[in-house]
Amino acid sequence: MPIEQRGDASVVTHALARDELTRIRNVETEQVAFRKGLVRLGRICGYEIIDGRMETEYTEIQTPLTTTMGERVKGLEDVVIVNVLRAATPFVEGLLKAFPRARQGVISASRDEEAGMNDDGEFPISVEYVKLPEITEDDTVIIADPMLATGSTMATVLDYITSEKTEPENLLVLAAVSAPEGIVRVSEAQPDADIISVAIDDKLDDDGFIVPGLGDAGDRAFRTT
Repeated sequence: MPIEQRGDASVVTHALARDELTRIRNVETEQVAFRKGLVRLGRICGYEIIDGRMETEYTEIQTPLTTTMGERVKGLEDVVIVNVLRAATPFVEGLLKAFPRARQGVISASRDEEAGMNDDGEFPISVEYVKLPEITEDDTVIIADPMLATGSTMATVLDYITSEKTEPENLLVLAAVSAPEGIVRVSEAQPDADIISVAIDDKLDDDGFIVPGLGDAGDRAFRTT
């Protein structure tokens, strides 16, 4: 199975996905290689979503020699990818190689590191910009963020996605690395969201960072601190 169910989340098991994740976890992987790794990882995840979450249909075609039946993926025109700025930008770049005609939305949402994590393991979330396309009940919506840590940011983003009361056919949360705490929070906040991750890591540290994790994906991709 390309995507395996594990508790409240699903895991992408493709060998190349695991290989890319190992490369970008490494602290010695510099900015360009890290960013390209996120792009490749996004593309692999996109293909695995197609294979594991989307239906196909048979259609009759004419080859140069005869008429035959072929198989096409259904719903490729009905995909919405939501980029959680900024860390998800290279991740989404890879997803678009699998879904080149996807409609795109962006949400600039980030946790307040100075305020810190409260006793419930949540951060206050600042949302500075939201631009979403129309979402219909026929759509597959993929919300991409490389890190699902406390789940505070993702739960906030999901509130924006679902505020119009439209229930898309598939609502997917896609991460490279997830913490168990974040999976639980998102599952409780949005039970209809299907969480997909390349890895489920051990825990969060006292500052709310995933361990072993891969560091701050935005800082590593854009050479900021």
